[in-house]
Amino acid sequence: MKIVVTGAAGFIGSHWAEKLAREGHEVVGIDNFNDYYDPALKERNAADVSAAGARIERLDLAEADLTAVLANTDFIYHLAAQPGISATTSFETYMRNNLIATHRLLLAAQAVPALQCFVNIATSSVYGRHATDSEDTPAKPTSYYGVTKLAAEQLVLAKQREEGFPGCSLRIFSVYGPRERPDKLYTKLINNILTGTPFPLFEGSEHHSRSFTYIGDIMAGFSAVLRQPDRAIGEIFNIGSDSEITTGEGIALVEDMIGKKAIIQRMPKRPGDQLQTRANIAKARRVLGYEPHTTMRQGLERHVAWCQQRLVGN
Repeated sequence: MKIVVTGAAGFIGSHWAEKLAREGHEVVGIDNFNDYYDPALKERNAADVSAAGARIERLDLAEADLTAVLANTDFIYHLAAQPGISATTSFETYMRNNLIATHRLLLAAQAVPALQCFVNIATSSVYGRHATDSEDTPAKPTSYYGVTKLAAEQLVLAKQREEGFPGCSLRIFSVYGPRERPDKLYTKLINNILTGTPFPLFEGSEHHSRSFTYIGDIMAGFSAVLRQPDRAIGEIFNIGSDSEITTGEGIALVEDMIGKKAIIQRMPKRPGDQLQTRANIAKARRVLGYEPHTTMRQGLERHVAWCQQRLVGN
């Protein structure tokens, strides 16, 4: 099958595009290689994706003509987004890269007769401060990120409801693992411990509870939709782990694995941050047969090893 993956040079998108290519699919990855974080890291991810047999197209979804790149596509996995909860990123940037980009991709996708499923990748941030509920619970986002990702999701589902467009949405929960963005918790924590540099910890965040999900378990959720798109179309699914630990417990786990304490640098509270996430995956289990298997210790051991290898390589 021909499968298009947007955001293919990013953390999650690169893993998915690489996996699909190794499984023998014709994979086209789209990314604009923006500078939200070091583009050199995205170039490294893209090189791995290309080595697996995928084709990378450098396109901006909010501006580019997408007709040719989407021709004869069977599946679209839309991961490209303006990520994170950032006080320095403007609302206009979130609007452009999350909502306008999704709208333009949808318009182009509607003209693809072969399309079996448009899989929108959403986020637990749409639930707001406490992301513990089922998919039919009203969303209450508390950040520009959550608001614009919810709007993008509803664009996809509105097309499905009104026009029969083959769309669905997966809300993913606190993903970590190799290639995780450098601004994310565990990559930053591990690298700061290994280099002996201060780790910035937002006030109160050590008590925040998260259902951190290893990247391999997210891939399993994506694969479940690929196998059975008819069961997913028109639906929203939570994809993540239903086990939760506090950020403080996660820090202690990493410290134990490395054998060295983090140098904590206290930072002011971050507005819009979530207090608790725990993926309610009852629907994904029942409908898709989804089941995460990676324990937090197993996932962090792999993540620590990757960070150590990358640090030595640099």
